[in-house]
Amino acid sequence: MSSGVYAQRDQPDGVPPLALTGERTLPDVPEENYWYRRHLIVYEWIAARTAGMSVIDMACGEGYGSAVLAQSAAQVVGVDANPEAHEHARLRYRAPNLRFERALVEGFSEPAQAVVFLQTIEHLQQPGAVLDHFRSLVGERSGTVYVSTPNVLTLAPKGAERSGNPWHVHEYRREEFERLCREHFASVELHGLFHAGKLRMHELALRAGWDRVHALLGLTGRFYDRFTPAISTRDFVLRAATEADMDRSLDFLAVCRT
Repeated sequence: MSSGVYAQRDQPDGVPPLALTGERTLPDVPEENYWYRRHLIVYEWIAARTAGMSVIDMACGEGYGSAVLAQSAAQVVGVDANPEAHEHARLRYRAPNLRFERALVEGFSEPAQAVVFLQTIEHLQQPGAVLDHFRSLVGERSGTVYVSTPNVLTLAPKGAERSGNPWHVHEYRREEFERLCREHFASVELHGLFHAGKLRMHELALRAGWDRVHALLGLTGRFYDRFTPAISTRDFVLRAATEADMDRSLDFLAVCRT
């Protein structure tokens, strides 16, 4: 994930742009588009399964995911402790069934039919306590908790134990993540996120040596300046997979039920 020098472009009047720090993904940053679309497809997948429900989007960050969920949910609360992110989300995304609350995910308590917690559990010192808290929020309604995290096997450089992201406390392998979720929920369905479309073609080209070719031809900057902003959610697919396939996935999504 890019960081530091980039900020959101073309924000609505009165909405302060957020800077890209590496802590959260942002829309409206062309250099970040790969990561934004990679996260957006999961929100869209969940939105199709939470239509008409009350939903809490924990650690909602910039707020774009909460807005996606609100397109079909009965009501959505986006929760984030960061003051800049909260203010940005509150000003930018407005709908009668959507509101934003500034709070720690461990402390926000409001019953819901679904809790969404994407790409954040790797930031936590005590993930089990947080999962127990989420279970309590949906428990009486027999609801669902959606939790995603990156796969360390594909996130970290080859041979490394973890990525260099300073915000991550622990990065999970499939078996670790699945075991953590099963310790706190009666039912867990695990899905994997994979490249599709032009990202799959790019993946195959890299295996064939494309990195060497574009560098030798001096095309690197020009190619990726066009390629990265053109990535869409159609270039990812979320699906169930065998254990071997799951180890090749980009991210894991656990669908957890009480």
